[in-house]
Amino acid sequence: MWYHATEKTKMAEPADIREDVMEECVVLFCCVEKLDEKNPDHVIVSALAGVQKRLAMLRVNRVLIYPYAHLTSTLGAPAVALQILKGLHTVLADAGVDVKRAPFGWYKEFEIRGKGHPLADLSMTICPYEGTECAFTCPYCHHPFKEGDAEHTCPNAETCAWKTVPAGENL
Repeated sequence: MWYHATEKTKMAEPADIREDVMEECVVLFCCVEKLDEKNPDHVIVSALAGVQKRLAMLRVNRVLIYPYAHLTSTLGAPAVALQILKGLHTVLADAGVDVKRAPFGWYKEFEIRGKGHPLADLSMTICPYEGTECAFTCPYCHHPFKEGDAEHTCPNAETCAWKTVPAGENL
């Protein structure tokens, strides 16, 4: 994968490296969602476990973390997103993974080339909750959440069906 940071947004981090390339790697297109703010450290640890599992399946040890806000309509705060992305970079590097991170908050031009095999395109969602603390599944995004967080989960919270469902029942 190759990228070039072309223009910064108002939340852009300083970028010493604005253009980079990584061959034979896994590209993590990442976004941080509002619920991830509840437990950023758990999100980092869970992401590490998920990424390591997939790296082992693919027999690859190179990762490019690529911030990609367009994956969600419920973006988390930029400061938390940067904390999680930097934290993921650190824990992957500490685990012996050859890891790079594209700059956060920049518009980027990129080129990517995939292998074209069954494991070439994988998706994973990292839950911000530990264990099985979730009471519901959002009818909009299908992610689990706690009842207390429901009003902040769905963009249509004022009309969302969760308000009529008794605690402990799924929608």
